[in-house]
Amino acid sequence: MKLFLALVFSMLLFPQHKPEKLFWREHQKLTWEDFRGKPIPSASFVASTNTGISFEYSYTIKNNVVNVTYTIASFFTPESSWFIPEKVNDHILQHEQAHFDISELHARMLRKNLEGKKFSKKIKSEIESIYRQVEQKRRAMQTKFDAETDHSRNADKEAFWQKYIAQQLAAYESWK
Repeated sequence: MKLFLALVFSMLLFPQHKPEKLFWREHQKLTWEDFRGKPIPSASFVASTNTGISFEYSYTIKNNVVNVTYTIASFFTPESSWFIPEKVNDHILQHEQAHFDISELHARMLRKNLEGKKFSKKIKSEIESIYRQVEQKRRAMQTKFDAETDHSRNADKEAFWQKYIAQQLAAYESWK
């Protein structure tokens, strides 16, 4: 009992800091006010967006039937995202929004991969393998997007990618 009370008291005095996350919404786009991280003036780019996929799941096995429930959301982390005010514009903000949209696309892909999936009793390794595969593809697409657009400086490639990401989001609309 004393250990539990001490732990609760310690948590009250020293709360765990969880970074704020903004979750992707179709009609809510990023603004520069969302970027609260400290700029890195020596970087070869003028803004950086930190996004990812939040994934939680639980399961039960009853009469050899596996039942899985999960929550998947794409997010943006304001404290880890930054920009150099005198060097950015709306074009760069659209590029940063596209990074967020890429994470949303992969959240939809994860939902699709899990929907209706029949799992064995090795569910933990199976479900985590699916997540790792999607996350690896998400990171690779983020990297390819920056490389091909030269961090938004290649206007033709930027236009191609903006259209491609929008098309892919539409293709995965059912898993929004």
